[in-house]
Amino acid sequence: MPPTCDLILPCRDEAAALRDLLPRIPAEYAVIVVDNGSRDATAEVALRLGARVVPEPAPGYGAAVHAGLLAATSDLVAVMDGDGSFDPAELGTLVADVAEGRADLAVGRRRPVTAGVWPWHARLGNALVLAWLRRRIGLAVHDIAPMRVVRRADLLALDVRDRRFGYPVELLQKATDAGWRVVERDVSYHPRAEGTRSKVSGSVRGTTRAARDFWRVLS
Repeated sequence: MPPTCDLILPCRDEAAALRDLLPRIPAEYAVIVVDNGSRDATAEVALRLGARVVPEPAPGYGAAVHAGLLAATSDLVAVMDGDGSFDPAELGTLVADVAEGRADLAVGRRRPVTAGVWPWHARLGNALVLAWLRRRIGLAVHDIAPMRVVRRADLLALDVRDRRFGYPVELLQKATDAGWRVVERDVSYHPRAEGTRSKVSGSVRGTTRAARDFWRVLS
């Protein structure tokens, strides 16, 4: 069966994770690995395992996601972290929500599979931002959409401009303001692949930097 959805994996130094992750991605996804300035073999591993590699030298999560979006060709696009913390098999429900007209944006809500997967500082920052958005604009979700599915043309028209960690927050804010139907589904949240480290939740400093980007978008 030919791919029916492009899957964008923003990556920086994720070679160790991709070796296990890419073979587990179902055939209905055409994988786009956006290499966001990796110093390891991220690009080489992705190419060897059949993914399309798009280089994006400008640093930042939003820059990587936007580069993947521009490179995508399918009507439906999915975005997922490339660190091995999510199960690509769980994307199917989100894809169906959008493809079958139940949602304009389908997002995952992380449910840790074991203690310690989601550090307290990252969880707290996420909860504060989402609580503020729920009060301010009536946002209906409880996570910042680390796994999501949307129609490519709709997302481009939404004009999300942040190119750092604030990208998903701006996306949720603009989608809510635009009246999009947003569906949230529980997704399993696993430990990152061994040999990789989160740029956000891997340290208090990383979480603080991401929180600064979040609040810049909201201000």
